[in-house]
Amino acid sequence: MQITATMVKELRERTGAGMMECKKALVETGGDMDGAAEHLRKTGIAKADKKAGRIAAEGTVLVEVDAAGQHAALLEVNSETDFVAKDENFGKFAAQVVELVLDERPADIAALGALQSGGSSIEEMRQALVSKVGENIQVRRFEVRTAHGGQFGTYRHHNARIGVLVELEGGDAALAKDIAMHIAVSQPVCVSENQVPGDLLEKEREIFAAQATESGKPPEIVEKMVQGRMKKFLGEITLLGQPFVKDTDQSVGKLLKAAGAGVLYFQRYEVGEGIEKKQEDFAAEVMAQVKGS
Repeated sequence: MQITATMVKELRERTGAGMMECKKALVETGGDMDGAAEHLRKTGIAKADKKAGRIAAEGTVLVEVDAAGQHAALLEVNSETDFVAKDENFGKFAAQVVELVLDERPADIAALGALQSGGSSIEEMRQALVSKVGENIQVRRFEVRTAHGGQFGTYRHHNARIGVLVELEGGDAALAKDIAMHIAVSQPVCVSENQVPGDLLEKEREIFAAQATESGKPPEIVEKMVQGRMKKFLGEITLLGQPFVKDTDQSVGKLLKAAGAGVLYFQRYEVGEGIEKKQEDFAAEVMAQVKGS
């Protein structure tokens, strides 16, 4: 059977695969459109499996709130390169995923991957995207939150690499947005001092004590030095203790108190944080992608 350009175009629109891959699939299936689509799906899965071990530390962060303001979602989707992270197909996939997170509120990544959109599961869509762009794509993590009597504020940095979700009790939408932006910039560990992890406090106290002891001062002076440094440290890592980025003369705590507001929750995502990137020179990276495709 003759494989026409129209057939190739139809299969390409249906599957998102490249033109040469579509033509090859049609040739191998004798022009059977459904068979060719299935063939591309199977080979796409094989390619996705092959690329799954490659480090994906680039990507995007999205943050969305539903129209009623009752549910909010924060999502990170990773790619291997910033180039693919800016690709239109990657962006559309990430947008579909965050909408499903918001609508369905799955329990975990596995449950999210099983959700259906347009007749395909998120996992099937991910594998098809891997086949199309030639890189490992991973839905790394998400956070879904139901409002607990407060209002959500969001911030997404212009480079799409940092996203913040915050819920305020009291205040207004403008304040919630300002607090979200502050969190994006200042990266607090938690809201207040009583939420700081005990192991982190102990670790910092040990470091400060060792530094102060080296000064040779009496033990009572050393203790005061440690207390002073711990107070400064807590002010740096807690949201309420940090100077507000838009007015450093006041702390976030004082800003919230003046507005009769409090922070119920916040979460900050930054693309690739905690992922150890593989260091390669550019030529080696290009050759690795050529050999892996």
